[in-house]
Amino acid sequence: MIVGAWRPARVTAVAAATSTARLLTLDVPGWPGSDAGQHVDIRLTAEDGYQAVRSYSLGSYGSSERIELGVDEIPDGEVSPYLVRDVRVGDELEVKGPLGGYFVWRPGGEAPVQLIAGGSGVVPLVAMARAAADASVAASVRLLYSVRGPEDAIYRDEVERIARGGGVGLTWAYTRRAPEGWDGDVGRLDDGRLRSAVWEAAREPHVFVCGPTGFVEHVADALVRLGHAPERIRTERFGGA
Repeated sequence: MIVGAWRPARVTAVAAATSTARLLTLDVPGWPGSDAGQHVDIRLTAEDGYQAVRSYSLGSYGSSERIELGVDEIPDGEVSPYLVRDVRVGDELEVKGPLGGYFVWRPGGEAPVQLIAGGSGVVPLVAMARAAADASVAASVRLLYSVRGPEDAIYRDEVERIARGGGVGLTWAYTRRAPEGWDGDVGRLDDGRLRSAVWEAAREPHVFVCGPTGFVEHVADALVRLGHAPERIRTERFGGA
């Protein structure tokens, strides 16, 4: 299989994730499979021949030719508004991938895993949580998910279902609006909230942080202050707010 080649992909399912985000399921003939945490490039071609390419994380993993993307709209973007507002079941896209070998998790080893997401940065971390659940090692995985408010959480129902099932440990962090009955803090993640939510540094967890650039840099710096080794912190960032 040629990973670097563009492949035709057919949209087979579209689901609203939030008011500004969608989950897209694509069938990609010849897809070689992917590891949890990888991403793809999506290419759109206009009638006049103009092409736009953007990268999106995979919420899926494994050998299936069916892949899943979580796309949050960037209002002035060239690709995400179309994927969120206009794409329909049966539409054809072009996909290149899977891409990325650094921000990847595979089951194996004894170290716990800490996932920290900001906004739509949860997408590749959901793939990791799914892989952990399928490998029956979800109890060693924790997810800290930071969102503006509960209505902004992509995969909210799924991550809560995994947590209720005794799997991945889940902690919510709300930066602007909390749900009714919330008795925790609201605001930007600080060192104290991180310390109480993540695996302690002495456990030497593998840490994956994904989200907007400012969020990722803030969290990574805080983790180092809390004693986590920089070489055990892997980050993936994007420019969208």
